[in-house]
Amino acid sequence: MNFNLPRKKQKDMGIDMGPLMDIVFILLIFFVVTSSFTRETGVDVTKPQAQSASQLEKENLLIAITREGTIHINERQVDLASLQDILKQSLAKTPDREAVIIADKGSETGVLVQVIDACNLSGVKKVSIAAQAE
Repeated sequence: MNFNLPRKKQKDMGIDMGPLMDIVFILLIFFVVTSSFTRETGVDVTKPQAQSASQLEKENLLIAITREGTIHINERQVDLASLQDILKQSLAKTPDREAVIIADKGSETGVLVQVIDACNLSGVKKVSIAAQAE
């Protein structure tokens, strides 16, 4: 007697990628939510060194002055008049924000003085100049 029973087809043995992709997306969301984003000025500036340089903790208004004398805030180039308007608008939202001027060590002092003056005329209560610790 020959009993030929039909055989069941074997399933392909493999790794189910669905749960793995779920874990990857959950980790991605976790890292995006927990990472701290730093705001930059959008230009490379070589800061001068100072022994008294310290780290600021609050989120500040970052204003960059390049070696060529251009002024940048919020990753775009501005002139002095529009800088003053941007500072006033930003202070209207949060009046206790401080301004940090990141001037290239090769920039002109006259531009730095004009930016400090624009900050003072805009109502910024505290203006600091960024330096690199020695």
